[in-house]
Amino acid sequence: MKKLIKKIRFRRCLSMKVPLLFCFLLVTLVPLLVQARFLAGFFRQSQIEDSMIEAQSKCLMLTNKMITLDYINNMSNNPGLDAEMNVTADLFNGRIVVIDSSFKIIKDTFELTKGKTSVVEEVLRSFEGETINRRNKEKDYFYLTLPVYSKADSQKVEGVLLMTASTESMALLESQVMHKAGFLQFVLFLFVAVIDLLAASFLMKPFKKLQERLNMVSEGNLDQDIQVDDYKETRGISNAVSQTLRKLKAVDQSRQEFVSNVSHELKTPITSIRVLADSLMGMEDAPVELYREFMVDISDEIDREGKIIDDLLSLVKMDKSSPDLNITSVSINALMEQILKRLRPIAKKRNIELVFESQREVTADVDEVKLSLALSNLVENAVKYNHEDGWVHVVLDADHKFFYVKVIDNGVGIAPEFQEHVFERFYRVDKARSRETGGTGLGLAITRNIVILHQGAIKLQSKEGEGTTFTVRIPLNYIP
Repeated sequence: MKKLIKKIRFRRCLSMKVPLLFCFLLVTLVPLLVQARFLAGFFRQSQIEDSMIEAQSKCLMLTNKMITLDYINNMSNNPGLDAEMNVTADLFNGRIVVIDSSFKIIKDTFELTKGKTSVVEEVLRSFEGETINRRNKEKDYFYLTLPVYSKADSQKVEGVLLMTASTESMALLESQVMHKAGFLQFVLFLFVAVIDLLAASFLMKPFKKLQERLNMVSEGNLDQDIQVDDYKETRGISNAVSQTLRKLKAVDQSRQEFVSNVSHELKTPITSIRVLADSLMGMEDAPVELYREFMVDISDEIDREGKIIDDLLSLVKMDKSSPDLNITSVSINALMEQILKRLRPIAKKRNIELVFESQREVTADVDEVKLSLALSNLVENAVKYNHEDGWVHVVLDADHKFFYVKVIDNGVGIAPEFQEHVFERFYRVDKARSRETGGTGLGLAITRNIVILHQGAIKLQSKEGEGTTFTVRIPLNYIP
């Protein structure tokens, strides 16, 4: 069953050469075949029309001689004209009949109807002086009738000359020509097909080259140069794939850095705990106060390890393709009050003024737990990376579509060259100070992810030595 499915898939997956070759053949051969058919039909029609004109001219000459020789009344005395009629009839592979004024056939080159009466529409019309020249396409013949005037009275019609001629020979000639033309067309078809196949192969070379390079990339060579500029299309594909490869390499590098940072961050507290534990084991008769101090340090390192693990778990949950958000209608004013109430003891230790300014009452559709974590990170960072006796202002405002939270401090600030990296995982502007304050380097990354999950945006404005402002903008109504 699997083999059958593979065969079906293989058959459905055509090479681009096939439709390209088909298009070439369609463009080159179809007009050629149509033209050949048109020319054959035109040739046959032209032959028949020329034959009809020539026959009419010959018959006109015969009628003039018949008038001059008074053939209708002296038929027996004109054997030469009879012979000429026979020759003319044979020339056109036809038959000539002469009818007198009593509608009696007095001459028939086939000698089949002589003496019989012929009363047909065309004969009657010719007796009225009309010349008729018509073709019967279905039965492959044409006929013409000409009036024969009296020698004594040029206005009087004494008889009618009727000629019928077959066009089958012309159809046969056309068939022979088409047969030979068909053979030539077949040879031409093979020639054009080979040329079109070579042209299609030549045109597909850049795509083949691109495919070979992409195959090398699929084997793991992400540094392979895949640029193919032969066509605008191959250049566009090359640029798009190159951009994707650059992103993949950036993701791969970021993953490696992330793994390295995680290993380092998890290892640092463990190393500290080990050093402290080894020191304790190496001490003999140490005072209880020293043991207590070491145990407090070990407890702090364990807490730090736990915080790193919690932050990593938060990041992993938010990195899922469809992270879960528990959206409810939340009072943002009350949420900010709770956050500041929780952080005021930390600010008080360093005598930092923590102020909340609410411009209006704001209610929004948010995940209360996640948003609380994001805003707590911003306010906590503003407190931790501030001077003694500093201040932190939190401003809440809204319009008809979004609500805005600004966290402003007069702390150490961030240099311009570091500002674009602060939302990266494990990135620290001052690593020593971050570890002193218990930072993991994951807080702002978590905050940014939470804001983006709420379809919002976060901006940073900072000046080194003067302070930092984080602005969060989130829609009032969450639309999944």
